[in-house]
Amino acid sequence: MSRSASPRAAATSPARPEDERLPLGATIGYGFQHVLTMYGGIIAPPLIVGGAAGLTSAEIGTLIAASLFMGGLATILQTVGIRFFGSQLPLVQGVSFAGVSTMVAIVGGGGGIPAVLGAVLVASAIGFLITPFFAQIIRFFPPVVTGVVITTIGLTLMPVAANWAMGGDAEAPDYGSTSNIGLAFLTFAIVVLLSKVGSGVVSRLSILIAIVAGTLIALALGMADFAGVGEGPVVAFPMPFSFGAPTFEVAAIVSMLIVILVTLTETTADIIAVGEIVGTKVDRKRIANGLRADMASSVVSPVFGSFTQSAFAQNVGLVAITGVKSRFVVTAGGGILVVLGLLPVLGRVVAAVPTPVLGGAGVVLFGSVAASGIRTLAKVDYKNSMNLIIVAASISFGMIPIAKPDFYDQFPTWFGTIFHSGISSAALMAILLNILFNHIKAGTPENPSVFVKGTASKAVDDEQLEDLADDGVLNRSNRREGEATSR
Repeated sequence: MSRSASPRAAATSPARPEDERLPLGATIGYGFQHVLTMYGGIIAPPLIVGGAAGLTSAEIGTLIAASLFMGGLATILQTVGIRFFGSQLPLVQGVSFAGVSTMVAIVGGGGGIPAVLGAVLVASAIGFLITPFFAQIIRFFPPVVTGVVITTIGLTLMPVAANWAMGGDAEAPDYGSTSNIGLAFLTFAIVVLLSKVGSGVVSRLSILIAIVAGTLIALALGMADFAGVGEGPVVAFPMPFSFGAPTFEVAAIVSMLIVILVTLTETTADIIAVGEIVGTKVDRKRIANGLRADMASSVVSPVFGSFTQSAFAQNVGLVAITGVKSRFVVTAGGGILVVLGLLPVLGRVVAAVPTPVLGGAGVVLFGSVAASGIRTLAKVDYKNSMNLIIVAASISFGMIPIAKPDFYDQFPTWFGTIFHSGISSAALMAILLNILFNHIKAGTPENPSVFVKGTASKAVDDEQLEDLADDGVLNRSNRREGEATSR
C-alpha cells in the first residue's frame, strides 16, 4: 500500500518550486493581486509620455490599453515560456519606467510618438541580438552581488511607496495630507494583521484583501471616486499602428539603446532575484531565455502603440512576502492584464483604487524585497575578504540617485540614463568591485583593509590575537592595564 502511494505523492510534487499548480480560484486571486500591485506602475509611463506629447484623453487611453495588453502578453510569454523564450519564473512584465525620461526627451525634440515607437522598435531589436552576452555574466553574480541587487531593488522602490501613500500627485491639494497618509497606514496595518492570522490562505492574500478593505474604507470616507468608471468605451482592441507608422531618428535610437542596456541589466537582476527568492536554479540559459522574451515583447510593443517591456521589481516583492512561488499564478495575472487591455472599463475600476491604499501595501511589499536581499547577504563570507566593502560601496552608490535625484543632471544624457537608476548603479558597482577584489588576485595583500578586521562575527581566535599583537593593539592595551594597576 505504501509503495503505491509513494509514486502518486511524488507525481503531485513539482520538480521545481515555480511549477506548483494551485486551485483555479486561488490562482486567479493571487494573479489579480499581482495586477493590483503593478497597475499604477504600468499605466504611469503612457500617462507621462502621452501628456508630454500633447495627446487627447482618448489617445492616452489607447496608450494605456496597449500597455496593459502588451504587458499581459509579455507576462504570459515570460512565465509559460516556449523554446528559447521565457525564463519560466514568476515575473510580471510591463512598460519599463527606465525609458520614461528618454521618451519624453524624444517627444520634446519634435519627433512625437512615432519617433518614440521607431526608437523602441530598433533599439529592442539590437537588444535582442545582444542577449547572449548578458547571459554569460551569471558567474559574476555570487551572493555578495545578488544580495546587493535585491536589497537595492527594495530600497529604491520605497520612494514610490511613499509617493503613493502621500497621494501620488504632487500637484493635488491634498498631497501629503494626514488623511492620505492615515489611509495608507490603515492599509499597512491591515496587511500586517492579516499576515498574523492562523489561516495560510488569508495570510497569503493579505495584500489583496487589504487593498479591497482600504478601498471600501476610502469609499465610505469619500476618498474614492468611481464616477468615471462608466465613461469611455467598454471594449477596445489595440489597433496596429494606431499612431501612424514609426519614424526612425538616429539620435532617438541611440538614446533608446542606452535605455535597453539598462533594462537588460535590471531584468537580469530581477531574474536572479526572483530565482533566489523562489529557491530555484537560475543559469545562463534561463537568463538568456528571459532576456529574449523581454526584447521580443519590446520589439512587438510599438506595433500596438506600447513601449519597452521589463520585469516589475515590485512583484518580486509580492512573491517574497506571500510565499506563492507558482509561475502559473503570474500567468493568470498576465491573462487579467490582457483582459484589462481589451476592456478599458475594468481598467478604470482598478484605476479608481486610491493611491494611498496602494502606498500602504507597497511599504510592506517593497520592504520585503529589501529583507530578501539582506537574507541573501547573510550567506556571504565576510571573514578575511573584501566582501564588506563591496556591499557597503555598492549599496551606497545605488542610494545616491534615490537620496539626490538631480545628482547626475550635469552629466551627459547617456551617463545619467544609466546611473539615474539606483538598481543599475548598485548592480554595476557590485559587479565591478566583485571582479576587482574576488577575481583579480594580483596586488591584493593578505590583510587588504581595515574592512576585513571589522567583519569578525565571533570570538577572537588565536590567529586574530596574533594579528592584533603584530599591529601593536595588544601591546597598547597591556600598557594601559599596567598603568591602571600601578595607579
